[in-house]
Amino acid sequence: MISVDNLSLKFGKRTLFEDVNLKFTPGNCYGVIGANGAGKSTFLKIISGKQDSTTGSINITPGQRMAVLKQDHFEYEDIEVLKVVLMGHKKLFSIMKEKDDLYMKPDFSEEDGIKASELEAEFAEMDGWNAESDAAALLSGLGISEDLHYQPMSQLAGNQKVRVLLAQALFGNPDILVLDEPTNDLDAETIVWLENFLVNFKNLVIVVSHDRHFLDAVSTHIVDIDFGKIKIYSGNYTFWYESSQLALKQRADQNKKAEEKRKELQAFIDRFSANVAKSKQATSRKKMLEKLNVDDIEPSTRKYPGIIFKPEREAGDQIFMTENLELIENGVTYFTDVNLMVDKGDKIAFISKTKQAVNKFFQTIMGEIPVQSGSFKWGVTINKAYLPNDNSKFFNNDQNLIDWLSQYSDNQEEAYVRTFLGRMLFTGEETFKKSSVLSGGEKVRCMISRMMLQNPNLLVMDEPTNHLDLESITAFNNAVVDFNGTVLMSSYDHAFVQSSVNRIIEFTPKGTIDRRMEYDDYLESEQVKSVREEMYA
Repeated sequence: MISVDNLSLKFGKRTLFEDVNLKFTPGNCYGVIGANGAGKSTFLKIISGKQDSTTGSINITPGQRMAVLKQDHFEYEDIEVLKVVLMGHKKLFSIMKEKDDLYMKPDFSEEDGIKASELEAEFAEMDGWNAESDAAALLSGLGISEDLHYQPMSQLAGNQKVRVLLAQALFGNPDILVLDEPTNDLDAETIVWLENFLVNFKNLVIVVSHDRHFLDAVSTHIVDIDFGKIKIYSGNYTFWYESSQLALKQRADQNKKAEEKRKELQAFIDRFSANVAKSKQATSRKKMLEKLNVDDIEPSTRKYPGIIFKPEREAGDQIFMTENLELIENGVTYFTDVNLMVDKGDKIAFISKTKQAVNKFFQTIMGEIPVQSGSFKWGVTINKAYLPNDNSKFFNNDQNLIDWLSQYSDNQEEAYVRTFLGRMLFTGEETFKKSSVLSGGEKVRCMISRMMLQNPNLLVMDEPTNHLDLESITAFNNAVVDFNGTVLMSSYDHAFVQSSVNRIIEFTPKGTIDRRMEYDDYLESEQVKSVREEMYA
């Protein structure tokens, strides 16, 4: 168990949070949420002892082992991959090393033999003989093939190093597991593996994530960092979000009696509980449903952007088509034999196991890189709005935000431009910020303002949720669902894709797979799995 007592953190005059008193208990998974800059990662650092608080204390049950997902991907460059995972259990690894050093001594004495015997007993008690096979199983589950297990970390790609560090944190059944954005750089299959691992993990988990589907799958509680306070709510992210929105609506309804409100909240809990009871989490040892309570429901003080895409005109029947489009560079096939006909109202998610394949496809059809082979054609009625993966070229000057957005507007009235900035929560003095000093999330919010300003009937979005906080992601997701135009997108946000697309197109080294179905159905389809195996073989 972890007890947080009277915790506060201040940087000069700025207070991140204060008077925090919480208890984290075994058997639960706590999903930590909060706006960018609220202090989520900092809170995890304080819990794990990597950063001091201004006041208060963190108390952990004596003897319990904590494992933390490390963020330094270059810490173990000269060490074998399997050994890096074993190092996650410091005591076990120390015993292994001490044993090996003893047995390597040329003058092995009787005293050394007694010590070695003691170490062997402790090693066996800690299930040390299964350590390497357990570590190897974790690596394989996270997509690190056996041929890499005995390679030095320096031989791995960046996304592979992330997986090894995740395996290190998971190794050895820690009593407390602290994970900061564990799904970064993981593909859909690996995220599902991690979800299943955590659902069946019997100890305490504290996790920060912007992936709503992941939070829903693993969380029994939500830890909300909001306006200097930290509160724990029972339930997963969707329950927290929908219940807080319901409570906010009820607070605005002055005419409804307290008893009527309570009945409405209880009916909401009953509906939610019925849905969760069918999920895989309900079969685990984590009994989230038993904890749901009307009294837990409070309105959130969060502000959500107002994202609305209004097409200036309706698109005609000719939307977009490609013919034999192909890109192969340095022996890597990014996409080949791409023959697409996009229909009116299609909302398509493009995916690929080949890194950068979809990114290069979007760059090609948006004219950012030349066509290598084949052709594409846009319909004459199409008005596109594009959200690129890399937006740096849009922010290379010192214009304030009003001037920056004005250059993309036919209407130069300041009040008009401010309306679109305001929808993305840029108000007052914030509109005079220089565009060159914006954070990653602020830049994406500016790009969304630009997209709304264009009144498009077609959206092209390359990983649109990058750098955004959960509030912006939720608002953006809802806007895409409500948009009555056509969408071409890529995203690692499972909930975003599942809720908003009706067609999946996957680029493989041997061509495309094109299915009109929801994302979950695509991932679970045995027929699709068979085709994918052939296309990647």
